[in-house]
Amino acid sequence: FQIHYAGAADSSVQFIFYQPIIHRWRETDFFPCSASCGGGYQLTSAECFDLRSNRVVADQYCHYYPENIKPKPKLQECNLDPCPASDGYKQIMPYDLYHPLPRWESTPWTACSSSCGGGIQSRSISCVEEDIQGHISPVEEWKCMYTPKTPVVQPCNIFDCPKWLAQEWSPCTVTCGQGLRYRVVLCIDHRGMHTGGCSTKTKPHIKEECVVPTPCYKPKDKLPVEAKLPWYKQAQELEEGTAVSEEPSFIPEAWSTCSVTCGVGSQMRLVKCQVLLSFSQSVADLPIDECEGPKPVSQRACYSGPCSGEATEHTPEETQLLYGSLREFDELYDWEYEGFTECSESCGGGVQEAVVTCLNKQTREVADETLCVSSRRPPQLLKACSLDPCPPR
Repeated sequence: FQIHYAGAADSSVQFIFYQPIIHRWRETDFFPCSASCGGGYQLTSAECFDLRSNRVVADQYCHYYPENIKPKPKLQECNLDPCPASDGYKQIMPYDLYHPLPRWESTPWTACSSSCGGGIQSRSISCVEEDIQGHISPVEEWKCMYTPKTPVVQPCNIFDCPKWLAQEWSPCTVTCGQGLRYRVVLCIDHRGMHTGGCSTKTKPHIKEECVVPTPCYKPKDKLPVEAKLPWYKQAQELEEGTAVSEEPSFIPEAWSTCSVTCGVGSQMRLVKCQVLLSFSQSVADLPIDECEGPKPVSQRACYSGPCSGEATEHTPEETQLLYGSLREFDELYDWEYEGFTECSESCGGGVQEAVVTCLNKQTREVADETLCVSSRRPPQLLKACSLDPCPPR
């Protein structure tokens, strides 16, 4: 066609064309009867037909038009005449209330592909037929097409997976400068119940550094103070005492008391490999090699304060062990030299030793030596004295 446009400038022309439907569903004739005599059944089907070429084409061509509704298969009985005596009995009999039509039969659903968060499970479907003796045997699927096929896949366990829930942070462990704060982290299921099964890789940390804006007497350059009771004990008990999950994991028990009452000793604890039995909600012990990952230490050093009269010099490694990783001591008290002792000789050369005292750095008063860190005690300082020669006897 040709258009000659001569209308006003603000006018418009619209052409609408409808594409003709060239593919339609066509019901087939009945399939051959399932039995030659004695009563059988036969079904129809549907095929996609090209109206231009008068040929049967793939079904997908008839899916393009919503108006095209695929006819449902029809079923009817056929060859109802009795079989001649020479043919013997016939297995396929007319279908009535006592002899059901072919039907879909399904296997049980498989286990869900995921224990939470949504998974899928599947089953297989087959068309079966039951004979007059009640024996069930598989047959061609088209015999069951008069009823819709049941689903073979379905969603399962669509509830949320357990996830970590972090409680509020504790107060900072110091009143000035840098310290630590703690919180309890629990594994909660979709019902809000405390459970196991959370991934250890995504667990939020239970300890972090904190800074109190109040300045300390002296800037601190050591590790932050570890938490004191009750927050540390509560966090430790909840973390270590309830960490048993459905996966085998190392569960450490509480530390024993320090083996000494003063100085450096050791603490012990028992580390078990345990698993939570979900059905009975009980904890079972397993061999140690059943747990993966690094095993928590079962022994550590502890320091119970200086012993009376302690004046031991420590190596740098020992100092780091005692005061870098165990406990920070109050820095209000420190050692200072306070003069010298009397000379060991009155003539001919002697020595004097520097006197070391523990001082309160604010009041400058002499304090008990136990308040000062023994490892920071200054080294012994000696100097020569009375160097004049002794007079002859």
